[in-house]
Amino acid sequence: MSEAAMAGSTTQGELGTVVIGGGLAAAHCVHALREGGYTKPITLIASENEVPYERPPLSKEYLQGRKPAQELPPFTADWYVEADVDLRLGVTAESIDVSAKKVELGGPVSVAYENLVIATGCRSRLGGRNANMEGWDLPGVYTLRSLEDAKRLKEHLVSGKNLVIIGAGWIGMEVAASARAAGVEVTVITPDPVPLATAMGSEFGSHVAQLHVSNGVQCRFGTAVSGIALDPDKGLAVQTPTGDIRADFVLLAIGAVPNNELAVAAGLEIGTGVVVDEHLRSSNPDILAIGDIAEARNTALGRAIRVEHWDNAIRQGKLAAATILGRDESYDWLPYFFTDQFGLGMEYVGDRGADDEAVVRGDMTSGEFIIFWLRKGVITAAMNVNIWDVNDHLRTMIGKNIPVATLQDTDNDLMAL
Repeated sequence: MSEAAMAGSTTQGELGTVVIGGGLAAAHCVHALREGGYTKPITLIASENEVPYERPPLSKEYLQGRKPAQELPPFTADWYVEADVDLRLGVTAESIDVSAKKVELGGPVSVAYENLVIATGCRSRLGGRNANMEGWDLPGVYTLRSLEDAKRLKEHLVSGKNLVIIGAGWIGMEVAASARAAGVEVTVITPDPVPLATAMGSEFGSHVAQLHVSNGVQCRFGTAVSGIALDPDKGLAVQTPTGDIRADFVLLAIGAVPNNELAVAAGLEIGTGVVVDEHLRSSNPDILAIGDIAEARNTALGRAIRVEHWDNAIRQGKLAAATILGRDESYDWLPYFFTDQFGLGMEYVGDRGADDEAVVRGDMTSGEFIIFWLRKGVITAAMNVNIWDVNDHLRTMIGKNIPVATLQDTDNDLMAL
């Protein structure tokens, strides 16, 4: 922090844009502002002591030692200096004074704004679906949302150690694959019948389950965890109805919740996240919300959605900058995400509903296939698994009504559909 900022309020002088958050959405917002010719002051407030960085590699390349911490930021610390961005690391935004249009940082320090962008992301959900889980705060029980979390977890990835992962979503299954690559014994526990059941349905979830089992992951599907206990002699014990499972360390991967507290206290409209329009403006037109916390109106889908993925964070960061710059752009793209687990690489695009029909093109046992999801015969989403350079075309197929038999027949040229 600069000496002037530490001395007290920075409410005087030309007003500009203040961004709260230290992730991809925040980083790409300030970058796009400067690249777009924005000359007013920019302040980025990040609670972590890290230059804003990418989080998806934390569960994959970083844990596997393929991507060091210094390669995680999309823009270096030097870039923020050169771009004249006031980057305040290790600083917590305590509140937003909407009437005075300033962000309170504690004590006499505040930052005034013309436009405010909230990009505070999500935090790990601690405990079960309906109540806190006993033992979640014991030594050796971890979550994975930050680089600091990943550093602690990585220290335990030692061959022969026992890791229990509670939860079978994206982070849980990616960490399971990374841990097995390090020789760690892994057990995944979930009350769901298959991994990724809510996000992707039974067809793909069953394929992921088989992939993990074949790579030595012990899977306890349909199993609830009642708590975690610490035995001084045997280590951690994850408690289930069928008995305790011993662990040297435990990862809680049971979902995330938006960091909406600042927005709530500021009186902004809240739904599943901060409610914003197609330009990412909140119920207060001077305040935007982006990334994981934004429940944004998507013009391609005709409704509001909240998306917690890498692609969305980058694109919403750029869109927020466009809105501040006065450009007539909107949230008009379909959700996209990817994962890598063992030998499986996949890309997904669209908006799958829980009751949509899954149609598989190709042989899933071969490891190379495409899944389409249909609602009343119309394609709502598609996913390519170990088949590359087709996702852009799959994106164009969303919204089309193509017969199931045509989609399944691999003799039909995909690019002609």
